[in-house]
Amino acid sequence: MSAEPRPPGRMLRVGKVALHVLREGSGPVCVLSAGLGMGWFDWEPVVPLLTPYRTVVRFDRPGLGFSAPAGEVPSAAGEADRIAGVLDALGLTGPATIVGHSLAGFHGEAFARLHPERAAGLVLVDSSVEENARALPARELRAAAARARAATLAATGLPLAVGPAARRLFVRAGSVKRQDPAPADLVRRTYGSGRVARAVLLENAHYRDVAAELEELRARHPLPPLPVTVLAASPGTGSWLERRWLQRQRALAERLDARFEAVAPAGHLLMYDRPQAIAAAVLATPFIRP
Repeated sequence: MSAEPRPPGRMLRVGKVALHVLREGSGPVCVLSAGLGMGWFDWEPVVPLLTPYRTVVRFDRPGLGFSAPAGEVPSAAGEADRIAGVLDALGLTGPATIVGHSLAGFHGEAFARLHPERAAGLVLVDSSVEENARALPARELRAAAARARAATLAATGLPLAVGPAARRLFVRAGSVKRQDPAPADLVRRTYGSGRVARAVLLENAHYRDVAAELEELRARHPLPPLPVTVLAASPGTGSWLERRWLQRQRALAERLDARFEAVAPAGHLLMYDRPQAIAAAVLATPFIRP
């Protein structure tokens, strides 16, 4: 019987939450933050391409990976402040390039708007896009319902029975390679826990709220003059859905005055399909020294 995998990073208290944080490499700082319900190990194909040239920081958001859960519900400002808190906890007070995938694209943009002096660049990796987003009602009730569903699942043992398989299906559906390279024991340890199930349900329940909050931040906090790149996944099917997605990603780039690049062939999980494209975008971002 194999030993249980242990967190490879450090457990650092950021705010009121113990977060699993990894710092690797040397040089200018970049932070990698993955999409809804994903963890530090989803960046594994990208990290070795960056560490010879960058200090690479990864962390698990509350409840995900090996991080402890948080009491508050997810928010754009909260996640922006969390990125700043992780950097503070590591003693990295200078500017950093933020790489946000999917939902974390909201977080990265919010960081740049709320902490402009600490943002050296922004790389949005097939970022979530919600035009004219509106917050849903009963935020706290939805949070309570998500926690109750997670508690019920944990009590029945379903996270261990279903969570790892659901993770595998999600990754295979989001990658043109149709496989999940993450170690099976690591997937079982994380996605088989009720803690991670609760975090995934909470992030999903408040997705619209985070999108709407970002719209408000855009109105109040201008984006600082920094290099921004939007990488959009293009599976190469030529379907209407793909064309529409690329159109929305291009519109996001125009809104942020960003460089746009369609990466093909690739699914939503660009870090697995085209890690070289992400690394190239980070390394091409001019580093602004304080």
